[in-house]
Amino acid sequence: MAASEGFTPESERVTRQLRDEIVDGARRPGSRLVERELAEALGVSRLPVREALKTLVSEGLVTPRPRSWAVVREFTTSDIADLDEVRSGLETLAFRLAAQRHTRPGLEKLRATVDAELEAARADDAVRARRAAADFHQTVISLAANELLNELERVLRSRLRWLMGQHDDLLAVALEHEALYQAIAERDVERVQALVLHHLATSRSAALGHHAARERAQENEQP
Repeated sequence: MAASEGFTPESERVTRQLRDEIVDGARRPGSRLVERELAEALGVSRLPVREALKTLVSEGLVTPRPRSWAVVREFTTSDIADLDEVRSGLETLAFRLAAQRHTRPGLEKLRATVDAELEAARADDAVRARRAAADFHQTVISLAANELLNELERVLRSRLRWLMGQHDDLLAVALEHEALYQAIAERDVERVQALVLHHLATSRSAALGHHAARERAQENEQP
C-alpha cells in the first residue's frame, strides 16, 4: 500500500518534465514535440507522451499538429497582452486579500519563497530564481483564502508561470517581491495596492521586451 501511495504515473512525470522545460525556456517556442522522439529520449512508451501533450495543450503551453506531434506554443504580442490583463485583475485582488487575511504559517511560507528567490537571484541562477518568483505569486493567491480565486489560478497556472519567467533582471524582481512581502506582513493594504500595480507594470514591460528581443533574434537567424 505504501508503495502505491508514492507511485507517480508515467504520464504525470512526462508532463511535469516537459512543462518545466517549456516554462524554464529549455524548449524554445515553435520547437517540435514528436511523440516517437520524446518517448525514446525519456525512456517511455508513446502513450504517456501522448497524454502529456494533451495535458499541455489544455494548459495553453503546446499547440497541436496533425497526427503524432505538436509544437511549443509561440505566444504572440496579443497573447501576452491578453494574459497580462487577466493576470492583473487576478493578482490585484489576490494581493489585497492576502494582506487582509494571511495567517502566520502562510506568511512564513511566503517569507521562505522570498528568501529562496533572493538567494537564487544573487547566485545568478535564473531557473531557480524564476521558479521561486512564480511560487511567490502562487503562495500569495493561496493566502487570499478564496477558493474560487485559487481555482482560477490553477486553470491559468502554467501560462502564468511562463509569463512570469519572461524577465532577465532576477534581483530587481526579487527585491520587488521583498517589498510586497513586507507590506503584506504589515497588513498595509494601500501600500500593497501601490506596489503590486508597479510590479505588474514592470513585469509587463519585461515580458514585452523579452518577446521583442526573441522576435529580432529569430529574424536574424533567417537566411
